[in-house]
Amino acid sequence: MMREKFERCAVYFSGFMAVAAGAFGAHGLDGRLSETMLQAWETAVRYQMWHTLAIALLLFCQSRTPKARRLAIRCWFSGIVLFSGSLYALALGAPSFIGPVTPIGGALLLLGWLIMAVATLKTSTSPQADQ
Repeated sequence: MMREKFERCAVYFSGFMAVAAGAFGAHGLDGRLSETMLQAWETAVRYQMWHTLAIALLLFCQSRTPKARRLAIRCWFSGIVLFSGSLYALALGAPSFIGPVTPIGGALLLLGWLIMAVATLKTSTSPQADQ
């Protein structure tokens, strides 16, 4: 119960941060960053928000694959931190050695989707499986 409460609060906070980062990018960074870095910022916001929504969907829906669901959520949370976080950092002038973190985060985002796809294929579709 406590873990579920923490996960829900974390997804709410991630949604809040995505909206705040989007507003900051649109109003606070316009004219301060190169077009390339501003696009990187916007990409980070977009990926953070989409994966925050995916996590929320899994948290609030019943799942026939609870282990896969938990693993996908962990991959997506980690992917948000590494992918979006590294893009935010790079856009704000972090050293370039942060760059290789971005594809690791992207791979975790992809892995979360793959985990859910495989888990879905493995679940039985017979009516008896729902009982």
